[in-house]
Amino acid sequence: QLQASGGGLVQAGGSLRLSCAASGRTISGYVMGWFRQAPGKEREFVAVIKWSGDYRDYADSVKGRFTISRDNAKNRVYLQMNSLKPEDTAVYFCAASTVWVLPASPARFGSWGQGTQVTVSS
Repeated sequence: QLQASGGGLVQAGGSLRLSCAASGRTISGYVMGWFRQAPGKEREFVAVIKWSGDYRDYADSVKGRFTISRDNAKNRVYLQMNSLKPEDTAVYFCAASTVWVLPASPARFGSWGQGTQVTVSS
């Protein structure tokens, strides 16, 4: 089971750090990703990280602003979000996959956690 946390309300230009905690499984055997879904829009890819953390990929819209990381010992994945923009407003989900395929898509991820709301005000 995956549980995302750390969302909230922040002004444009601000930062948030999301955390995803896994229970009942060890994340070291999984590719971990972050996705987001804004009202009325499809769920979209944000960032993904390989099993050992040695390779990451990002959506163009967040490159240079967001950083995904993982701590397999703590069974957690993080998303550091800097320079936030109003268009980053969405519910953010963490997810796990057994395969590494780029570009990452929601269909490749079989395990999902409950999301956390991020709201960026202008």
